[in-house]
Amino acid sequence: MAKAFSVLTWNVEHFGATDKKKKTPKKPIQPIIDEIAAVNPDIVAIIEVRSSIVAQYLMNSMPNHFFFITEGEQMQEILVGIRKTLPAFVTQKNEFQAGQTSLRPGLLVTPTIDGEAYPILFLHVKSMPDPRGFGVRNYMIDKAFDFRNVLKKAAGGKTPNYIFLGDLNTMGMEYFGSDKDISGEREIKELAAAAKRRNMQLLTKSEGATYWSERYGPSDLDHVVAMDHLKFKSFRGADVKVSGWNDKSNKAQRKAWVKKFSDHAMLYLEVQKV
Repeated sequence: MAKAFSVLTWNVEHFGATDKKKKTPKKPIQPIIDEIAAVNPDIVAIIEVRSSIVAQYLMNSMPNHFFFITEGEQMQEILVGIRKTLPAFVTQKNEFQAGQTSLRPGLLVTPTIDGEAYPILFLHVKSMPDPRGFGVRNYMIDKAFDFRNVLKKAAGGKTPNYIFLGDLNTMGMEYFGSDKDISGEREIKELAAAAKRRNMQLLTKSEGATYWSERYGPSDLDHVVAMDHLKFKSFRGADVKVSGWNDKSNKAQRKAWVKKFSDHAMLYLEVQKV
């Protein structure tokens, strides 16, 4: 199959300025942009952007892309870049905030290749393992699943080439430390089962974890869910290539990478033409 387009998504921890000094970045911006530009994806989504000061760096380093950013009361935004030669429509989806204006909206990017639309919904859903966080997260992800029906109706009944992805924060639930706790592994298992029931698939990744911190260790928080008729380039037998702190062999190297870049790894995929 021929490649339709490539996608990179990356939660860059607190990317941009501090709260008090809007023009002062929390960490050097250019090295992070260089990592993204080196991959040169057709579509890039940076999650957890704190301010628009990163935009100029992106435009300078990736002049062949257009850039869009979500707006609202939330502290963190999703910033998307799209290659200028790729026809695409971009829509901010506030309904994925679950009625909480402090949460991030979804960002829908719909490129069109050879007459086929590929709706891609980028998400950064509610974190925290408490019951409230778990419930809101479940609501947001369930809404992402249901969105395929909205797209199908809009396409006159045709099954959409739909993908949703990003930081889905699958960290489980702590129910007062009781035996009713839900592990992150179980939440991911339920996510995969929910996808299967809806003729979708939780894509496989080249690494078993996408997040790392010195305190908590590795966790698998970032995911890609796609309609099951879609095909993807294989990376070591996986649909999605994970890179970043995972490439470092010891704790000291991982700690240094996380401090310079992010506690999340990058997710890269290549969608094949239907």
